[in-house]
Amino acid sequence: MTETTGSTATPESGNPEGADGAAETTPAESRRDRKRGEKKSGKRAKKGVFARLALFYRQIIAELRKVVWPSRNELVNYTTVVVVFVVVVMAFVAGLDYGFSKLSLWIFG
Repeated sequence: MTETTGSTATPESGNPEGADGAAETTPAESRRDRKRGEKKSGKRAKKGVFARLALFYRQIIAELRKVVWPSRNELVNYTTVVVVFVVVVMAFVAGLDYGFSKLSLWIFG
């Protein structure tokens, strides 16, 4: 099966779709096996701390390679839009604050 966009599946994490034709166990069978004291084996075996950290960082790097980074011109445009919007909202709030302060001074005196 094909992977979906944004999937974090890597060769190290196994095949979550089960496309290799292996029979999957039901959750009840899995619980029953663990109650008997049987350990997980194969790709389901618990890995050590360093192996899990290495996998985590490999997945981070794989996700960062999927990111579409903006060009310098796009970054300047986005930054300009954000700064202008913040200045406009700040001026609006400052105007409301000034108006309400004058109104409360006029009412309460």
